[in-house]
Amino acid sequence: MRNIFLNYLTEQAAIDPNLYLIVGDVGYSVIEKFQERFPQRMINAGVAEQNMIGMAAGLAMAGKNVYVYSIVPFACMRNFEQIRIDICYQNLPVKIVGNGGGFSYAQAGVTHHALEDVAIMRALPGMTVVSPGSKKEVGDLMPQINALQGPAYLRLANNEELVTYEDQTTCKLGKAIELITHDEVIIVGTGNGLDLAWETCKALETIGIPVGLVSMPTIKPLDSKFFLARHKNLKAVFTIEEHSVIGGLGEATARFVAETMPNKIIFKSFGVQDFYYHTVGSRAYLKKHAGLEGEQIATQIKKLLVDYASSTVMQSSNTGPAITHNHI
Repeated sequence: MRNIFLNYLTEQAAIDPNLYLIVGDVGYSVIEKFQERFPQRMINAGVAEQNMIGMAAGLAMAGKNVYVYSIVPFACMRNFEQIRIDICYQNLPVKIVGNGGGFSYAQAGVTHHALEDVAIMRALPGMTVVSPGSKKEVGDLMPQINALQGPAYLRLANNEELVTYEDQTTCKLGKAIELITHDEVIIVGTGNGLDLAWETCKALETIGIPVGLVSMPTIKPLDSKFFLARHKNLKAVFTIEEHSVIGGLGEATARFVAETMPNKIIFKSFGVQDFYYHTVGSRAYLKKHAGLEGEQIATQIKKLLVDYASSTVMQSSNTGPAITHNHI
């Protein structure tokens, strides 16, 4: 994903003489192309993330188009105060790009885990939060992010994605992408959580439970119209993300469902629970430790659907003729 992002940035810099890239002493082996072509517009701020954001804010106030790039915890956590006041309070169009969402840098330990970034970026007024699930989504969304007049946070995964598609339709900022259609039960994934959602769909399919798959690359603003358009037939929504269950896609969706959806539906979010990992291992190891494997999630979803179908049949038999549920 980062290569798609940096290729776009290099091409755009050739068109836009105001485009600047600031990095936090990272990106070696991927930023050289930009650096060689535009050495006066590439700044390595060093291990000084607060200053990195201050420089970005100053350049943006001077009319420059500024991108800030680092590993997620150093792109938006260590310098949260400066993002809040220097950039968001003044609604400056600085784009903050964090590489390595979720457990992408699992082996580097908890300092490099990115499990709270979406939550804190969502909380900032005026901040657009984007978490693409595929290279296509990055490529389609970059021009739209570049055109934004306010601040934006782009969260990139740093692992080989399982879900690839080359639909001719361009992904739109703020819009859901329906990859597998199902009227009643849908699984929504974001970022590298889209891989988990896909694995879960396949696991459910093998036990005879077909479900829909939706990618949600924009978490703020959430595509509420997508759920409203489906509300008549929709019976269950499950969200999956490689992020804390607090403050991410799951909570954003839950709030909308609770406040707005006219009919009652089953809802559950799957993500990392509310604790730190005092262990080190590969991404696959930590995902399994967190219960974030396709088969693990599929087992829980199957139980929820079976329990729901049983309770509905029981209620129906108490009030009138039994209702047959063909799907759940």
